Amino acid sequence: MKRSYREALRGALRAALAGDPRVFMMGEDIGRYGGTYAVTKGLLDEFGAERIRDTPLSELGFVGAGIGAALGGMRPIVEIMTVNFSLLALDQIVNTAALYHHMSGGQFSVPLVIRVATGAGRQVAAQHSHSFENWYAHIPGIKVLAPATVEDARGMLAAALADPDPVVMFEHVQLYNLEDECPDLVEVDIVSAKVRRPGSQLSLITYGGSLPKTLVAAERLATLGIDAEVIDLRVLRPLDAPTVLASVRKCRRAVVIDECWRSGSLAAEIVALIVENAFYDLDAPPARVCSEEVPIPYAKHLEDAVLPQPEKIVDAALSLFGEPPP
Repeated sequence: MKRSYREALRGALRAALAGDPRVFMMGEDIGRYGGTYAVTKGLLDEFGAERIRDTPLSELGFVGAGIGAALGGMRPIVEIMTVNFSLLALDQIVNTAALYHHMSGGQFSVPLVIRVATGAGRQVAAQHSHSFENWYAHIPGIKVLAPATVEDARGMLAAALADPDPVVMFEHVQLYNLEDECPDLVEVDIVSAKVRRPGSQLSLITYGGSLPKTLVAAERLATLGIDAEVIDLRVLRPLDAPTVLASVRKCRRAVVIDECWRSGSLAAEIVALIVENAFYDLDAPPARVCSEEVPIPYAKHLEDAVLPQPEKIVDAALSLFGEPPP
């Protein structure tokens, strides 16, 4: 059945709520309004205000309440409207949720799922266009997911809810309208990367909203005689190093595509992983395609210029070959 990324998420939420009475949702405008991105539309009518809870505009407060509910045996799903607002709850996520299991000597777990809309490309200007996935991927004690396909949007939530530790799931805003075939029942793990396009000459490594652009770039490279493999990281913490390294050792060249800014980016971590573990397998230095080091502009042409685009990915790839191979 063909459905959108948004519909796949809604279906996953509906299945979780119907299948486990401990599951409930909290967030700003998720009830009567149906969510800023319409992911929770209709769920209030189905499950009622006790389980679809509109919250005050206080991320620090409702994420903390979610942590308390998780400690008390519930399975809360907390929606944070955009990733920049998650900064208001950093203390709860980083200093509390991520650390309870460790600091209690394993006596307590925090089975909390936090859904966050992330990324740029919709002309919502500098304060609502951030990509902070690398910040959260830096923190031990949480899992960080970045579903980039309709199938992963449908399947990752169930696995996240079954995890005893906190899971932060980043949903790129440019993906909500993406459509693809997706069954009702999807089993997806939250530990491994996935090869989205097999290839033999170049590894293109990416995640989230950059995956569609990377697949477009891979098709363009194919017309130039370069057979590119596309790796979708999917899970940003813990990283699936074996899948990344296997691709790089086979292809011998790598480009990492990451919408985060270049300085301190997740792309930098991936490049370090490659250089530390596969340096002698490389035929060229790894390259990165990241957002330009400026606040995200409002104007459409400037926003496009700042973000990773297929053309930039192709150019970075070609630089590793000097001339495209025959």
